[in-house]
This record gives sequence, structure tokens and C-alpha cells, in this order.
Amino acid sequence: MRALFCSLSDPGYLYPTTAVALETHRRGHTVFIVSSGPAARAAEEAGLTVLPPDGAFAVSRWFRSAYGQYEHVRQAVRRTRPDVLVTSVLCPGVLVAAEMLGLPVVVLGLVCHLWPHRGAERGADPQDRAWRLNSTLDVHRALRAELGLHGAGTAGQDALLGTSFLLRGHPSLEPPGTELPERVHHVGPCWWEPPADEGKLHSVQNRLDRVGKPVVYVHLGRVFGGESLWPWIQRAFTGGEFQAIVELGRSAEPPALPAAADVTIVRLPWMSPLLERSDLVVSSGTSAPVLGSLLHRRPLLVSPNGGEQAVLAAACRRAGVAAVLDRTRGGGQLRTAADDDVMTGRTHRMSNEFAQAKSESRAAQAVEETCP
Repeated sequence: MRALFCSLSDPGYLYPTTAVALETHRRGHTVFIVSSGPAARAAEEAGLTVLPPDGAFAVSRWFRSAYGQYEHVRQAVRRTRPDVLVTSVLCPGVLVAAEMLGLPVVVLGLVCHLWPHRGAERGADPQDRAWRLNSTLDVHRALRAELGLHGAGTAGQDALLGTSFLLRGHPSLEPPGTELPERVHHVGPCWWEPPADEGKLHSVQNRLDRVGKPVVYVHLGRVFGGESLWPWIQRAFTGGEFQAIVELGRSAEPPALPAAADVTIVRLPWMSPLLERSDLVVSSGTSAPVLGSLLHRRPLLVSPNGGEQAVLAAACRRAGVAAVLDRTRGGGQLRTAADDDVMTGRTHRMSNEFAQAKSESRAAQAVEETCP
């Protein structure tokens, strides 16, 4: 089997794709991956052929770069002659290219299913899933119309699921009574990240040791016009019981903080060593830090703004593996969350189930099963 992996290029999408690509290669298949940065180096070292991405695969541009994705994939297919494509959710150009080329395509989704469910209990999930589906379909339909494809205005959710659609979460994170579409399956986290840079890690650890307080790992997501966490961070970690490591991720540069604030700011391509050092995780509710907190068995506080954040934050609250951050309380609820044995126990159980699921293996098997 020859497989072409072409995900969005941001780490939250590229890293799990890399995990599945490496496992597929380990199983003896020929694998090509559209990749860059640390993920590209790891793929090359493992023996994969790496193709450079272009701007069409940046998550911030997914809704206006569908044609660029389409053209990039067509060119890559001519070069690699794959039997199957593997891509990310929010890659409509790849889906349409697969349709035009007659290739099966596996879609690696986020932690939760973002679109409407069948059978969910009324009121179990207040998130506006229909709006999210229609906004995604609008991009897909516009590309099909641009290419003159038949039925361009009628494609429904099935058009976004590919041959198989893989969720990286746990069934208990879906609303009660949910019936997912037939092609949607839970495989688990597909966790991968590049090895930590020892020099940078040592520098961060030295700073934490000098402060000497228990650590909270704070991972910022996009604000989407909502409220920034920085005012809360300043209050919570100035003169309080805890210190913070704040991962900027794709967020903007931080404001100036007072010298008394016990805050270490980083922008790093890995988080596992910092999660191991932490007592608690605070996140807006994006997939990578939520999965990181679950895999490393850390209590979680969520404060969502937009995008996937509201869906995943609501899912974690329902499952009892997270509490909602009250920004008016400063650092007062950090100790309560860190000492919550019930939430920690649920987190441990989900972590154990993730470990037993062997997610990369399940995902690679799903890729194999798309080919005769």
C-alpha cells in the first residue's frame, strides 16, 4: 500500500497525523507525508518521504484556501501515486481531490465530533453543531462549484467524512445517547510530539525550581473575539500558592507582567515534560492540551472562547474530567481542582483506556482497510 498523508500544518493536526504515518510505515507500507519542522525531521529519520506543505494547509486559512489544498494534493498525487489519502478535518480541498481522483480518503478528526448527532438527549449538548457543519459545508460546496462538479450545492455531512473519519477522543466525551454516523469511529489520541530540547527544558526547569511553587500548565488557544486569559493569569499567579508555565501556542505575544508574577512564558513544540512537572492544567479547550492533561493524568480547568473549544470543554465537563475556570476567583480554585479526587479518578480511568486502545495502531489499521 502507498499512502499520502496531507494534514493541516499546525502541530495540533500535524503531530497526530505524524503518529499514524509512522505506524503505517512501521507496518511495511510506503508512506509520504506533507510536513515541516520537527515533524518532518522525525518522519525523514524514520524513513518516510517528506513533501513540503504550502500556505494552503495553515489552519488559520483553511476556509479560504480550499482550492490551494486541492491543487497541492493533485500535484503530490502525480508524484507519489498513492492508493489512499489521509488528511485532517478542515481540509475540504483534499476531500474534493480524492473525489476527483477516485481515491479513498481517511480523515483524522479532533477529540469530539463537531457536527450534529443522531439520538443525543435533548439539551445534553448546547453547542451549535448545525452552524459548525454548515460553515464547513459552505467551503466544500464553494470549491465543488468552482470546479463545476455535479451536485455542488447539495453535499451534506457525509461529504466531509471521507471513506473513514477517526476521532481522537473517547466515546464518553460525546453527548449521552449519541449515534455517530456509520463512518465515524473513535481510535484515541494518536499522541506524538518531537523530543524535548534538553537545553530549553533545563532552562525552564531551573526557573521553576528557583520559584519553588507547585506548577500549573496553562495552554492558550485562540481568543476568537472572546476574553483573554491574561488578566486572570496575572491575578492568579502574583503572590499566590502556584506558579504557571504559559504556553503561547498560536496566540499573540503576552502583555507586560509585573515582576512579582510567578509566570514562565514559553512557545515550544512539545509539552509532555512540562505536563509531567505540573499539578494542574488550564486550557481554553483545544484538543492537544486536553488530550495531554488526560494522558498525563492531570486535573483540568477549561475556559473556552470559540472554535472547537466550546464543544470540547462541554464534553470534558459532562464526562467529569474537567471543571470550568471561574475567572473572577483568581487563583482560588486551583487548589480545589488539584485536590479533586473524583475528577482525578475519572481522568485516570480515561487515561488507562486510551493506553489500552493503542490508538496509532487502530488508526493505521483503518488506513489499511480502505484499500482492497
